[in-house]
Amino acid sequence: MSTIRRLAPGDEAALAAVALGAAVLEKHFTLNRALPGPDHRASLEPGALAALVQRIRAVEAALGDGVKRATASEQANAELVRRSLAAGDDLAAGSIVTEAMLTSLRPGTGIPPARLNEVVGRRLRRDVARHELLELSDLE
Repeated sequence: MSTIRRLAPGDEAALAAVALGAAVLEKHFTLNRALPGPDHRASLEPGALAALVQRIRAVEAALGDGVKRATASEQANAELVRRSLAAGDDLAAGSIVTEAMLTSLRPGTGIPPARLNEVVGRRLRRDVARHELLELSDLE
């Protein structure tokens, strides 16, 4: 059986509480931990309280707001890494587009693959070369 090592109390409980959704924390505060009385020794002095607040704000920032969105660096690369719908083979004007006729290729400057249902079943207005990105204006 292993022995569990007890650690001195620190900020971990407060930080864990914030991570689990706590909106209010109770911490004892003193100007000097050396003052007489039992509460002062277990209280935070101004510098320690400020440090705890900074750590809490860092945890809150790491948790985010729950809304998934691209970061600035991801947005800068989006066109390069995202894909667009493209012709899998040479396609003739007047063809009715099927899913089998299409592929998805980089860059992401054309119709996103997530909008496939807006393309399939429509007629091509012009010839489209193999691997050429489609545009909505190409479709009737």
